[in-house]
Amino acid sequence: MSFYKFSYLALIVVILLSGCEDKQTQKKGNTKTVSKDLIPDSIPDVETIAERRARFEAELPDVEKIEQEQLIPFLTAYGKDNPENRVVIKTDLGDIYVTLFNDTPLHRANFIRLAKLGYFDTTFFHRVSPNFVIQGGNSDRTDTAKMRGKVGSFLIPSEFKAGYSHIRGAFAAAKYSEQNVSKASSPFEFYIVQKKNGAHHIDNDHTVFGRVTKGMDVVDKINAVETDDSEWPLRNIPITVEVLD
Repeated sequence: MSFYKFSYLALIVVILLSGCEDKQTQKKGNTKTVSKDLIPDSIPDVETIAERRARFEAELPDVEKIEQEQLIPFLTAYGKDNPENRVVIKTDLGDIYVTLFNDTPLHRANFIRLAKLGYFDTTFFHRVSPNFVIQGGNSDRTDTAKMRGKVGSFLIPSEFKAGYSHIRGAFAAAKYSEQNVSKASSPFEFYIVQKKNGAHHIDNDHTVFGRVTKGMDVVDKINAVETDDSEWPLRNIPITVEVLD
C-alpha cells in the first residue's frame, strides 16, 4: 500500500470516528435537553418550597379565631354586615352558581366569611360519590390545614327548621359523625347532591343551606371522574369561590 493510499484511508477513519463522536455527543446533548424539559416548574427545589410556604404565611389574612361559645353571636353579627347570598364555585371543568338561603343564617354567614377569607381557594372537590354527591372544602395541602388552624375548630348548630330537603342540586354542610348527637355541621366542608331523584334518606341529618342555580352539568362532570377506593379523585379538582352579591 502506497503512502498516499494509507494517508487517504487514515483520513477516512478519522472522519468516521469524528462522526461517531459527534453522534454520541448529539445523543448526550439531546438526552440532557429532554431531561431538563421533563423537569416541570411544579417540582421546585427545597428553597422554592420554603419560599412559597413563607409567602403563604405572610399572606394569610389576620383571621379572628372563633371559639365555640362565641360562634352564634359572631356569625349573627357577621351575617348582618355581610348579606351576600350568591357565590360561584370555579373549577377547570366549569363553574357552579349557588344561592345560599337566608333562613339558614349561621351556615350562610360562615360560608360567605370563608369565601372572603380565601379558605376555599386552598381546597379541592376531594370526594366524589357516583350517583350521590360531590364534596368540597378539604385538601391534602398544608395551606388548607394552616387556614383551618387560623379559623378555629368550632361546629355550626344545625338549622333544620328551615325545612330544606336533599333534592338534586341541594347545597349542604358535611358533618363529623363521631360524638355529634346534635348533628352540628363542619364549618369547612360542603357537598352538592348529584343524584337525579335527590338524597332524601339524609334529610334532617345534614343542614341544606343553599341550592345550585346553574352548573349542574358541571356537577355531573365532576361526579363522573375516576376515584380511588376512598372516593378521592385520581386527579385534583381545585376550586375557587367568589362571592357575587
